[in-house]
Amino acid sequence: MAIEQRTARLTVLIDPRKKAVFERLCAEEDATPSQVVRRLIRDYIEHRTGSPWDPEDCGDGAQAAANRRGRRRGR
Repeated sequence: MAIEQRTARLTVLIDPRKKAVFERLCAEEDATPSQVVRRLIRDYIEHRTGSPWDPEDCGDGAQAAANRRGRRRGR
């Protein structure tokens, strides 16, 4: 699998108390918040597309999932 580029920034506004708990939990598993967020996003992509994340195949998995949803709805 190719090494992922980490050049895009995602800014998320959350409740400060939730952020504090999140950072504490990340520290407990010796992970940075960025590592955990990347893992959560990858898991979400895999769940929604129904296939493992492959950085070399960025668009096709999402399109295939959309096509499957359309077929299930009778389109």
